[in-house]
Amino acid sequence: MELVVQKATIEQLEGEFAFSERRACGLLLLAVGTYRYQPRRNDEPLRERLVQLARERPRFGYRRLHVLLGREGTAVNHKRVHRLYRECGLMIRRKKRKHCVREGQPLASRSAPNQEWALDFIHDSLESGRKVRLLVVSDAYTREALALEADTSFAGRRVTRVLEQIAAERGLPQAIRCDNGPELTSRYFLSWCVARQVDMLHIPPGRPTQNGRLESLNGRVRDEFLNVSLFVNLFDLRRRAEAWRSDYNEVRPHSSLAYQTPAAFAAKYGGAGRGKDAPLERGLENPAGFPLSHRPTTTAFTLGAPVKTSASSTVA
Repeated sequence: MELVVQKATIEQLEGEFAFSERRACGLLLLAVGTYRYQPRRNDEPLRERLVQLARERPRFGYRRLHVLLGREGTAVNHKRVHRLYRECGLMIRRKKRKHCVREGQPLASRSAPNQEWALDFIHDSLESGRKVRLLVVSDAYTREALALEADTSFAGRRVTRVLEQIAAERGLPQAIRCDNGPELTSRYFLSWCVARQVDMLHIPPGRPTQNGRLESLNGRVRDEFLNVSLFVNLFDLRRRAEAWRSDYNEVRPHSSLAYQTPAAFAAKYGGAGRGKDAPLERGLENPAGFPLSHRPTTTAFTLGAPVKTSASSTVA
């Protein structure tokens, strides 16, 4: 039984059954000094600031609010923040869905930025009822939201235009993980990836968990941005989406990064690209071993080691 419940029970015994304070404490095995103790610290300034932060970010839990308080220089224990968080009635109710137990393969771990990007679409509507779509692009390692582009529709050329803008700032990725939507399986999009030597990682239909990192970001976009906003028009949506993306990358603590911001985590690499534009660690221009010419090859031997040469080079 918690101390708050014990004190309430003692007050009830004193009021309804005329028990003395000492006798009521003895029945509950609680020391009289513990019952009479009144904390001397004042939690009102912390309580007011916590409520203010919760109003600014209504979908943040107490852990992220504790991180924000720490950034402001407030040294406070997370358990104290949780107590005040509950007393103020700021608890967030989340619906937990029941899922069948399935054995899946975990996502491949990434060790540097630009090794893998993830793409997906989110649907929403404007105040007028017009349907809109948002293209979400994320880095699998730094967890940065690279793009949050809004439009009424997205064709393959529209998607590649957004990717070109991102690549102009940080270079091309080694691979892109996405689903099998028509925009991401069109001939133009696939030819764009082949021309830039970007590997395509299409997840199987009905398996969104194989793109789990981006699905987590989609949930935050839906919960913290779309569900709490009303957009007048498409231009209003684009402006506010870009503002939310900047806040997500530079202010919002990320639990998977030890509550660092994605921008601070990515700053450890100095903003250098680690994808297609990064310097090669090995001096191989054709590491896969595919022939660079369609002509038949013959095998020559130099110092006991076989070397492949094209048929035209063997003719003197």
